[in-house]
Amino acid sequence: MTSPARFDITFDGEPIACRDGWTVGAALTAAGVRSWRTTRHGQRPRGLFCGIGVCFDCLITVNGQPSVRACLAPARPGDDVRSQLGTGQ
Repeated sequence: MTSPARFDITFDGEPIACRDGWTVGAALTAAGVRSWRTTRHGQRPRGLFCGIGVCFDCLITVNGQPSVRACLAPARPGDDVRSQLGTGQ
């Protein structure tokens, strides 16, 4: 059995190592990133919470699309992932 392919995505301009089958949230968590969004009110940090798409704490901007749930979004080679402030609009 071969191991999953490795590739990079970028997070706020910095490369993050990733593997086939990982979500954006998994890649960020594996890289030690714990927060990638702030709330609309109070700018409180948020990141992965439920990990199954039930909550909306892990919202992030992927390839210019705001409010993507990082726990559900498959990571793809070359993805441009950005921190999100509030609703990202």
